[in-house]
Amino acid sequence: MLFSLIKKNKFSENIGWNCFQLGVFCLPSSALLSCVFLLVALFDESLKRRDCYWREYWNYPLVLVTCLMTIGCLRSHTGWLAWLGLFNWLPFFWFFWGLQPYLLTSERRTKCASCLVLGTLPVLITGFGQLWFGWEGPWQFFDGLIIWYISPGGEPLGRLSGLFDYANITAAWLAGVWPLCLASVLHPFICGKNRVIPCALLVAFVSSMILTDSRNAWGAIVLGLPLVFGSASWSWLIPLMLIFIFPVIIAVLPVFDFGIQQFARSIVPDAIWMRLNDMQFVDTRTFEATRIGQWKVAVNLIFEKPWLGWGAAAFSILYPLRTGLFHGHSHNLPLELAISHGILVSFLINIFVFSLLIISGFYRIFNKLNSKKNIIVDRAWWTSTLILICFHATDIPLFDSRINILGWILLIGLRCMFYNSINYNILSKKI
Repeated sequence: MLFSLIKKNKFSENIGWNCFQLGVFCLPSSALLSCVFLLVALFDESLKRRDCYWREYWNYPLVLVTCLMTIGCLRSHTGWLAWLGLFNWLPFFWFFWGLQPYLLTSERRTKCASCLVLGTLPVLITGFGQLWFGWEGPWQFFDGLIIWYISPGGEPLGRLSGLFDYANITAAWLAGVWPLCLASVLHPFICGKNRVIPCALLVAFVSSMILTDSRNAWGAIVLGLPLVFGSASWSWLIPLMLIFIFPVIIAVLPVFDFGIQQFARSIVPDAIWMRLNDMQFVDTRTFEATRIGQWKVAVNLIFEKPWLGWGAAAFSILYPLRTGLFHGHSHNLPLELAISHGILVSFLINIFVFSLLIISGFYRIFNKLNSKKNIIVDRAWWTSTLILICFHATDIPLFDSRINILGWILLIGLRCMFYNSINYNILSKKI
């Protein structure tokens, strides 16, 4: 299967491997250019392994989901939008199988992590530029092949968005990559053993995540630190984090004494504690405009058509009819899947993702007997995946193709961790 390919030629000499690295590096800057490179890499490996598809048992649930989604489109209420929505899923089921050889070892995942971190530089630079210098797009490169739309002051105003359409999407990208940046400081793999450049990148990552004003991004910083550092550091890291987090908790939650809470609010910046308890919306936001209000409508829609769903984009059509307000999606991926394609599809995809997360964690991340090199990179990879999953509990950034591709690359890496753990000795002999 996968291992026999390595015997034929070195990956560094393989055009598919080079295109894969270029595709990952270009991903945040240009989805179009990235897809061109990734498709070359995908075809290169798919043709070599075209007889091996059914030997990969992780493809089976994706095939079943494909059938259910297609049947649902035949009976959808959203017409051509239902068929168009399949492009958010079906091509990536092929990606999941076809791109596995490029992430088969820790060394390859480390190179991919380098491409993701360094490829994020344009996002960081344009993000700081739009906030501090008022940079404004569109900027065109290669005769319009790449176009960067940059909003002066951010989108929304005052929030860092960089090359993405909205600050929350930028936050999802940065949060999904920042554990890999942290790993490059703990276990240098960018620019050799040099830690200066990774440290500078880490400061830029954390600063930009804070400037997105995304609560999910702030939570990603808190979640990522102990997971990437590992359990050996928890005895000192978690108490240190609590010292900084506890004043924020007191400032936000209304259960504490008024005097203590006011003291905490004098320490914590207003922008943080007000953002966390949504005080800026207390007089203007209706219940239907909140996440809970959207989820309530979403659950009702699911119960009305539970098995095959309404079709892709149904929430954006039906929600205004039910509430008089507009939202493009339900801000929860399992609910969105159930609305669009039915409960069974949502269940299968969620089981698929969480099974990859749990099994890879057991074999590669939390196994105390596992002492192989590059474990920090794989731990960061696992953390990045978990963070993106958490993002999709309260938002759906995968509707941006770059976030979608990033998520599937991370899932492919999790699948490949099984190969490393179970067949490490065999694999190391063939490289």
